[in-house]
Amino acid sequence: MIGFTTSMMMSGVILCATFIGIFTEHFHGIERAKFAMAGAGSIIIAGQIFGFYSPELALESIDWNVVFLLAIMMVIVSIMISTGGFEHLAHYLAKLSGGSQFKLLALLGTAVTVISLLLDNVTTVIIFGPLIIMICRSIDVSPIPYLLAAALLSDTGGVATLVGDPPNLMIGSAAGIDFNTFFQHMGPPVFLAWVGILIAMKFLFAKELGAKVKHQFDQIVEYRNKLLWHKSLFVMLVMVVLFVVHHHIGWQPWLVAGACLTLLIFISRQVELEQVTTQIEVPLLIFFISLFIVIGGVEKSGLLHLVGENFKPIIIEHPVMAALLLLWVAAILSALIDNIPFTAAMIPVLAGLQGDGVNVSVMWWALAMGVGMGGNGSHIGSTANVYIVTISERLARETGRPELAITPGMWFKKGTPIMLVTLVICSLFIWFGYDFLYISNS
Repeated sequence: MIGFTTSMMMSGVILCATFIGIFTEHFHGIERAKFAMAGAGSIIIAGQIFGFYSPELALESIDWNVVFLLAIMMVIVSIMISTGGFEHLAHYLAKLSGGSQFKLLALLGTAVTVISLLLDNVTTVIIFGPLIIMICRSIDVSPIPYLLAAALLSDTGGVATLVGDPPNLMIGSAAGIDFNTFFQHMGPPVFLAWVGILIAMKFLFAKELGAKVKHQFDQIVEYRNKLLWHKSLFVMLVMVVLFVVHHHIGWQPWLVAGACLTLLIFISRQVELEQVTTQIEVPLLIFFISLFIVIGGVEKSGLLHLVGENFKPIIIEHPVMAALLLLWVAAILSALIDNIPFTAAMIPVLAGLQGDGVNVSVMWWALAMGVGMGGNGSHIGSTANVYIVTISERLARETGRPELAITPGMWFKKGTPIMLVTLVICSLFIWFGYDFLYISNS
């Protein structure tokens, strides 16, 4: 039996203090990256004093695959945004809807979902949020159903692939899950959840979507750089192919993204690195690096191993129930707080059990589904949600129409039921598809 030590207590206190600071960002207004940095520094110092951690071990604990991949994808996205291709796509879909609001919601929602498979959900809503508002104002309809759909479907679509959401990157990197395997196992439940969300949206917004469109959308938006957009699409296609085979050629996802970025800037010589690299979200990368250091220290103290040992009998004796419990706990916590710290805390626990020979493959999938779908539960459940709420509030102020703001109460009435629908779908998928999700010798 593992005993509780002073090192465990110190690391646990630092972890809790760091997470409380991160989770309460919306109340005190201090960036979460700052609390993560403070936690990283504190646990290194505590580790040196109590002999369980060091600067060298802290450096080893950073998952550079995640950090590099995020940074590289930010640069690729900034290049694609500059072409005007996304605006052209959004306007084409609006015209294709033919005046049907539900068809417009389904088309825009499908585009958001597909793009979220490769780009993170925050980037997707940053691209589509302003476009949705512009389209809805042009045809004189309420943008609220469309903005909510963008947030909900970007969160959901990101669950399907290894690169669709930061928690997926963390899970795949820690568990040794390649792009192909991740998509094969997460694609089906995400597709079912996607269908469930569209059906739920049709009923929850029956009045808004049933309103007649007063103006037809026939505006044509030209590309700012059509050739670069087409080159970017070609490179994205190459990236998808390499992601599918990366496990066989021995390339990690960050190397695939790096190679494709290199290809893009060489076939598009007018792209200036100094300009596009300014779009890298350095605070987010600092947050990840610091969080990895904090979790690494907690792991080295033995605390996470102790937690894993206590859950080991449950996972071995009742694997399906353990997976369902993790799914719902992860979802509820992700609806209330940021899903990244929770994912970071759970990964070493599952990895430790996996190292002890316990098959936790279904637990990895349950964690991915829980933190991804759970983000839909509240207006602060994901960064994408916060952004959508923010631009709706700005629109309400600019137009003098407070009913256009997505309030916490509105999200609770519209978004939370949709989260519950997707969780029920995922629960049924785990229950009936356990053998499909189970990976032998994982």
